[in-house]
Amino acid sequence: MDATLSSPSAVVVEATPKNKSFARFMPTAAQVFMGLVFFVFGLNGFLEFIPTPKDLNPADPAVAFGIAMKATGYLFWLEKGTELVAGLLLLANRFVPLALALIAPVIVNIFLTHALLAPSGLGLAVMLLGSELFLAWSYRAVYRPMLAMRARPS
Repeated sequence: MDATLSSPSAVVVEATPKNKSFARFMPTAAQVFMGLVFFVFGLNGFLEFIPTPKDLNPADPAVAFGIAMKATGYLFWLEKGTELVAGLLLLANRFVPLALALIAPVIVNIFLTHALLAPSGLGLAVMLLGSELFLAWSYRAVYRPMLAMRARPS
């Protein structure tokens, strides 16, 4: 019998192979992408540092929708504030599941607006929707208690 096998000081630790695939960076990449988009565009809603195109036609349904959102006095600011806060949370990697839940209705609105009213921006809208769905799936364990059919108050 081998002495090293019976010796109590001989501990064999099998090293687990490190995951070296690119897929491990995908949630972080999607999170940073969404964080940057929503932080920049949310901040732009307040500071207007991205110039508005001069040739906008108020009769265009997408332009009319944007004008109507501003005319409400609160809806545009609520959306931009939500984008700004969610973008900051995603970039800071804090309360990510909460940020994803907050920004989900905004993403649905962005996607439907571009799908139905302004197809020119549909590419970015699809990328945002895909990133949201991918991250929601990545954090699915966190959402499981929230999606319980019957819940009891604690």
